[in-house]
Amino acid sequence: MKYAILGSGAIGTALARRFAASAIEVSIANTAGPESLAGLVGELGSLIKPVTAVDALRADIVILAIPFDAVPDAVKAVDWGNRIVVDATNAVDFPAFTPRDLKGRLSTELVADAVLGARVVKAFNTLPAAVLGADPAVPGGRRVLFASGDEPSARATIIDLIERLGFAAVDLGGITEGGRAQQFGGGVAARQFVQLG
Repeated sequence: MKYAILGSGAIGTALARRFAASAIEVSIANTAGPESLAGLVGELGSLIKPVTAVDALRADIVILAIPFDAVPDAVKAVDWGNRIVVDATNAVDFPAFTPRDLKGRLSTELVADAVLGARVVKAFNTLPAAVLGADPAVPGGRRVLFASGDEPSARATIIDLIERLGFAAVDLGGITEGGRAQQFGGGVAARQFVQLG
């Protein structure tokens, strides 16, 4: 299974830290090109593979760690062929830092529209980057990450990845049911939960 992170900002870098700490190889790409990621690779090691965005979008599992508004242009003309796309974006209005008015739709539904042919899972968007990139082990337990998606096997694959990265995974079911809680401003967004034991 080949993993790729599209985006090397705060969330993309935090995820790269967790992949490296868990000894899982991952490609990472940004708009500035692979050479701009030399410092991150130098810090995290050879399991972090800088690639072009085109190469990242060919992975079996592509994690979108880019601004919500950048998604359509970043993924246009890609043949997804039933591969998994992880929506780690948040639809936020700046500078008010409030949920974007999407006319009753969920942000992940709009991401799914942009990646037709992919199996979309919402994950990695509920923790601040500093917390997401830190060791998920805390006294007495592990930090929780949530996953929702309409295709059960894709959701199970990402739940397994969350666990391999050291977090406790909570399956919220389909996008319509569980994904709403994960959207920016939802019940679990920007809150830190710990599974004890």
